[in-house]
Amino acid sequence: MTTTEAGVPAPSGATVDEPHGHEHQHATYGYHQQKDEHLKRLRRIEGQIRGLQRMVDEDVYCIDILTQVSASTKALQSFALQLLEQHLRHCVADAAVKGGTEIDVKVEEATKAIGRLLRT
Repeated sequence: MTTTEAGVPAPSGATVDEPHGHEHQHATYGYHQQKDEHLKRLRRIEGQIRGLQRMVDEDVYCIDILTQVSASTKALQSFALQLLEQHLRHCVADAAVKGGTEIDVKVEEATKAIGRLLRT
């Protein structure tokens, strides 16, 4: 569900200003159907990060910590790729069906997101 800046749910179909100046017309995004799965996956990644903290706290060998960092990074990259795929299948495809300039906006958004992912 999309919320307004005050944390109040936005009316269905309403335009909501998102962080970074984006406006979105959807009350439900492409990842919504797999939301529980995504949350479970993110909690698992959170556990990996907490494991990293514990490893540092317990003075674990640096190479072992770096191995765990690599695993955590790959898990986040995999999550990001799945989310990007869902964005393309839902938001970009929806914009293509509607026509007009919306498709250009969505493709540019996706391209910028891909660029950010490649820089990490």
